[in-house]
Amino acid sequence: MQKYICIVCGYVYDPEIGDEDNGVAPGTSFENIPEDWLCPLCGVGKDQFEVTE
Repeated sequence: MQKYICIVCGYVYDPEIGDEDNGVAPGTSFENIPEDWLCPLCGVGKDQFEVTE
């Protein structure tokens, strides 16, 4: 699964790790994160993320 980076603060969402503190279980692809999820570091929405290597 691909990782996504927040273009505002640099936070990297890794689907293998998820974001359990905000209700996203490990193994959840970025596409399957709820639309109202926000970056845990800076609070922007999913539309501010892009695929990273």
